[in-house]
Amino acid sequence: MKNLKPTNNAQRNTILIDYRQKLRSEVKKYPRNLFKKLPSHAGRNNRGAITTRHHGGGHKKKYPVIDFKRYLKDGIEGIIKGIKYSPYHTSFICFVSYRDGSNAFILAPEGLKIGDKVLSGESEEIPIQTGNNLPLKYIPAGTFIHNIELKPKKGGQLARSAGNYAVVRGSDENKKYIQVKLPSGEVRKVLAECRATIGKISNSENNLVRLGKAGRNR
Repeated sequence: MKNLKPTNNAQRNTILIDYRQKLRSEVKKYPRNLFKKLPSHAGRNNRGAITTRHHGGGHKKKYPVIDFKRYLKDGIEGIIKGIKYSPYHTSFICFVSYRDGSNAFILAPEGLKIGDKVLSGESEEIPIQTGNNLPLKYIPAGTFIHNIELKPKKGGQLARSAGNYAVVRGSDENKKYIQVKLPSGEVRKVLAECRATIGKISNSENNLVRLGKAGRNR
């Protein structure tokens, strides 16, 4: 985190994330096929009527396509090549280069560094280490997880924002469901075939940010 010197009113009590310390990359330019432009709604609803006034165009930005499923890369080892800021997510994202020559963005877990290897799959032989993705039935109790599926092969839906994580509590008597304690404190039963990623989500200091002025949020 960095505290700005109050040289003017807009910088008084302003606390921001120091991205120079957090973000690293070995890639000079990311592939264009991993980004897409989302339409601007500008405060309008599905009929085009203005429901929120005074919404301008905002800053120009592109949506990085995140791989929440990772099924297509089962058994293919990936190497972290960069940790990047995303304007659409509170957490950081990782740029992964796979052995088959393909690339993808995934949510960045806390502690994952450039050069680390990640793996996904349906086998219990997948190591229980940060960034790996596997079914809940193979994850031991007490493990921190994120990007949790609610339906098999639908992709992660729970515990995806900055600093969030859930904890595996164990299975039921029939081992059909796994008990997962969510960030809210709720304990939910999730199908054992659903998958999750090991570790906590990055950028846990996001809740400490104080923008200082409204213009910084546009």
